Amino acid sequence: MAPGDKVPRTARGQRTVRLILDAAAAEFGERGYHEGSIARIAQRAGVAIGSFYTWFDSKEAVFRALVADMSRQVREHVVPHILAAPDRLAGEKAGIAAFLDFVRTHKALYRIIDESAFVAEDAYRRHYVEVADGYATSLEQAFGRGEVSDGDWQVRAWAIMGMNVFLGLKFGVWDDSQPVERIAEAAHRLLAEGLTPR
Repeated sequence: MAPGDKVPRTARGQRTVRLILDAAAAEFGERGYHEGSIARIAQRAGVAIGSFYTWFDSKEAVFRALVADMSRQVREHVVPHILAAPDRLAGEKAGIAAFLDFVRTHKALYRIIDESAFVAEDAYRRHYVEVADGYATSLEQAFGRGEVSDGDWQVRAWAIMGMNVFLGLKFGVWDDSQPVERIAEAAHRLLAEGLTPR
């Protein structure tokens, strides 16, 4: 949500911040950071400029909050699918499908995260590092349950994330015509079987 001491403590404040963040996602997703404007964000959100400044000090502040918010949304959408699966490999398949579903309905995600590398590099790095750390921990826990083989958890986490990022770009943003189940199955087979011929 809003950074620093501007965290909303009332339901009304939370709704307003949510409207602003959703409007910022639409604005930055369409126009990019540099062409996006606070006035249009406020207009899209249906709030006064003063209400914007109640919660965010600047365009950069709302952009940083948006990067953190989108990162949280991805995790909240994908992780339950992984956890609901009977084992980790099945969870990986479910997670890929859930990520593709999310990207197809939040195509601005890629533009916003990519631009954050130049606008707010620390937020960009935090997004990936926090996801990777959580992923590595969950893979290690799956190993403890006998669901995956032993390995370098950080390397595996970043490798799987890299695969997911580019699957999302190709089959979520650029071409959403193929069923997510088919893409998830192909990626799952790579994770479960590797490239070694059998």
